[in-house]
Amino acid sequence: MRKRLIFILVLAVITVVVYQFKPVKRAANTVLASVKTPSLIYKDSVTIASRVKVPDGYKRVTYPKGSFQEYLRNYKLKPYGSKIINYDDSHYFWQGGHIGILDVPVPNNGLQQCADALIRIRSEYLWNQNRKDEIGFNFTSGHYCSWKSYAEGYRPKINGNKVSFQKTAKVDHSKANFYKYLNLIFTYSGTLSLYNELPSINNAKRLQIGDMLIKGGTPGHIVMICDEVVDANGNKLFLLFQGNTPAQSVHLVKNLQDLNRSPWYQLEKDQEISVSNYTFDSSKFVRFK
Repeated sequence: MRKRLIFILVLAVITVVVYQFKPVKRAANTVLASVKTPSLIYKDSVTIASRVKVPDGYKRVTYPKGSFQEYLRNYKLKPYGSKIINYDDSHYFWQGGHIGILDVPVPNNGLQQCADALIRIRSEYLWNQNRKDEIGFNFTSGHYCSWKSYAEGYRPKINGNKVSFQKTAKVDHSKANFYKYLNLIFTYSGTLSLYNELPSINNAKRLQIGDMLIKGGTPGHIVMICDEVVDANGNKLFLLFQGNTPAQSVHLVKNLQDLNRSPWYQLEKDQEISVSNYTFDSSKFVRFK
């Protein structure tokens, strides 16, 4: 009996000690958050701004009408409770980390992964604003590929890391051809190219809607800020959405590490930030030009 009691006490001590390790604590928080609906949610609302309430003591940061920031903040959402769908129409295995699905189609070609989804959203904004000549991205090789050049019939000839552009197609400025261009970008660009191409934000106080939290790599990951609030002392909180790998529904994520504040995030440079099923070990931020 005494040996059994000692064994139970030792096991209890080990359990307490183990729980102090971050992975175990993170897992416990994740399980709890996956079954808890954040209190700052309007379930019947169908845009990012109307779906999520402003925390007490904060107000939304204002941006000009027609800006990329307002475009993102008012992005349309599918009905509350919609599932994350993979490109092959299957349900993603983890449905516990989001509070909204953006109304962005998921192509069945599997190409529209995490960086690609944000590239698409940015490009569609520029297209809708009749700023089509600004649409262009670097390949991972560093070579720039613009929609303007693609529409005029120029196509990349790729040989290893060497890329040249030759006019091999007819001029076509149609929306259908635009999405063919995006598929090309999805194939040859990603988090690494965006990390190397885009200007970095080194002061978290300068973060704004449209900026991205990024880990450039193969693989890497990237999420985008889609709403922003501030208190009287200038402290800011942000909402985040992401695509993922495999290609799947773009979704507005919970804050699994702060259940009282979820889905709002406080963001700082070089900190550890957990976003749904991914953890950025040392946060870095970039901004579209």
